[in-house]
Amino acid sequence: MLSQNMIDQLNHQINLEIYSSHLYLQMSSWCVHKALDGCALFLNQHADEEMMHMRRLLNYLHETGSLAVLGPVDAPPTQFHSVTELFEKIYAHEQVITQKINHLVHIANTEPDYSTLQFLQWYVAEQHQEEFLFKSVLDKIKLIGTDGQGMFFIDEEVKKLATTKAAKVASEAMPTPGE
Repeated sequence: MLSQNMIDQLNHQINLEIYSSHLYLQMSSWCVHKALDGCALFLNQHADEEMMHMRRLLNYLHETGSLAVLGPVDAPPTQFHSVTELFEKIYAHEQVITQKINHLVHIANTEPDYSTLQFLQWYVAEQHQEEFLFKSVLDKIKLIGTDGQGMFFIDEEVKKLATTKAAKVASEAMPTPGE
């Protein structure tokens, strides 16, 4: 059985994941509006991924006999000055999410709640990957630059990331022979 504090904190995280999904979906829309279709695809995929993160938390609460509470979600920003600013905001947002996950791990370790601590390890690893991914996108933007045809090449590079991720997800979903 989870403590009320842990239930409240997990519910808060559920709502942060919903906000993250809305944020990335809004950013995807901005990218479409700016003809950055590769970035739009990439961010749309990440919006779906954030909802999967939310559902994973929701299911955990259900498995523990706890009530998941969905609260209001703030509207994300709709305008960005540049694709660089957009990805800087994403990277900063992912760093905040990492801090929130680390806080959950701290609570689970302090209470102690070893089941939740074990459950949260997936999120710890996921956040490490997310920060690395978005930092690498920022590194590519700085390397390529946004002048001239730079935006085209950035969009193509980000599209490759989306295509690679989609192929990986599809291959993981396919059963291996004999299954």
